[in-house]
Amino acid sequence: MTSTFLADKRSGPGADTPPPDTVRARGRARRRALNWLTAMGFQLPALVLFTGLVLLPMLFALYAAFFRWGGFGMPEDYVGVDNFTDLFDNPVFLGDLWRCLVLVVLTLALQLPFALAMAVLLNQRLRGRAVYRMLFFAPYVLSEAITGVLFSMVFAPDDGLADHLLGSIGLDSLGGEWFADQSYVMATLFIVMTWKYFGFHMMLLLAGLQSVPRELTEAALIDGASAWQRFRSVTLPLLAPTIRISVFLAVIGSIQLFDLVWVITQGGPDHHSETMAVTMFQYGFKRYQVGYASAISVVMFGICLVFALAYQRFVLRRDLEGATTTMRGAGK
Repeated sequence: MTSTFLADKRSGPGADTPPPDTVRARGRARRRALNWLTAMGFQLPALVLFTGLVLLPMLFALYAAFFRWGGFGMPEDYVGVDNFTDLFDNPVFLGDLWRCLVLVVLTLALQLPFALAMAVLLNQRLRGRAVYRMLFFAPYVLSEAITGVLFSMVFAPDDGLADHLLGSIGLDSLGGEWFADQSYVMATLFIVMTWKYFGFHMMLLLAGLQSVPRELTEAALIDGASAWQRFRSVTLPLLAPTIRISVFLAVIGSIQLFDLVWVITQGGPDHHSETMAVTMFQYGFKRYQVGYASAISVVMFGICLVFALAYQRFVLRRDLEGATTTMRGAGK
């Protein structure tokens, strides 16, 4: 009878109830699964768009780069690496690489220092500095197409604003065919680029300047440091992370430059203002050599990727280590 009572007790209500620790573990697992599903639900649209509009076209461009293909139907004429070898035998593409290097050097040597100087100036207590900031940043808001059309009129031969201004001060000989002369076309394009993009870098550097603690510069002033010494020893080191990001964006932008060049010169005269992106467009959409254009796009991507990885490894390493340390500390 005792054994019957014990059997009934084990099979009664609550006999199969798991221990409290098991119940809590199952609850945590369900919450983690629900959180994961919720996160994936929010990320899924972005992942679908990224896969369909970025990842798959990149993979297909890599695939098409090994074919002689006109863009219609599926690639069938496999040529291996011939597109790449022909690319580096093409004087136009080699010239694109040289012009890209020239633009990068000019951007780092002239455009960014000019943007830094204007950021330092507009960080001072000046009357109407908000208006100046707006005026200098306004060109960046304009589209590249509008900027190209505007400067096509400004530098129009004989009737353009640039020639009229030079003529009004007796320097008619300096005017001429700004975008039609092989000797001046890249310099003129760089002037347009600087007008268009320096405001973005100026605002970026200005934001970095405003994050510099004023107490440090005031302490240096009390110690007798001059304005240049305060800038060199206090402001510039603290502004270095922002400068590094600005340099990175400027280099990548110079490598990928397309809109301004296409609207203003379409790569002329005689390819002397052509960039890699313009050459890719010419071969892909004008000559219908899509396989060759895909090879150009792969080379452009490779250049950007190598630069980005090297820059992150050797230049941004300190900034990234600081961010990682901060995040780990916050998670404890």
